[in-house]
Amino acid sequence: MPETDLLAPLRRFYPAHALVSFVSAETLPAPERGLLVHDGDMTSRLGAHHGSAITLEAHEMTLADGFLHRVSILRRGDTGAAVEFGAIRIALDGFAAGPRGQIERAELPLGAVLVENAIPFTSHPGGFFAIGATAYLTEYLGAVPGQVLYGRCNQLRHDDGRLLADVVEILPPVSA
Repeated sequence: MPETDLLAPLRRFYPAHALVSFVSAETLPAPERGLLVHDGDMTSRLGAHHGSAITLEAHEMTLADGFLHRVSILRRGDTGAAVEFGAIRIALDGFAAGPRGQIERAELPLGAVLVENAIPFTSHPGGFFAIGATAYLTEYLGAVPGQVLYGRCNQLRHDDGRLLADVVEILPPVSA
């Protein structure tokens, strides 16, 4: 997938801008590299890192052509602190009625839905990036305008390769 397509879930809600620079995994700072460079779901990784359940706060959702498009914040369950800003496109036809309902009602982060319902999946990070904090990222993640934040573009797929979701995940300022 070309880099211009990797950010499509984010572009649906926010215009693309010159503040995004794709970087190699090796150049990510240590705390962010440990959270972003893996082939699992971010919900589980963030939960383990923060020692807390992760909750979902959906901000914008639209349904179009069998896909749920959503912008959300993942938060620590114990403190409510933001641990990720995400933009996601979920292929709803890839889910049975129960998990699909959880997704449509924004009850849990997608990673938690996959784990809770024992849905087999594979994760395929397609790129890592640095992004200057814009107004919406400062509001959601507690960054200061222009502060460099890090993220990844990821695809979750069924074991047979069918798409489950395209995700853009951006971390707040992280301390080791």
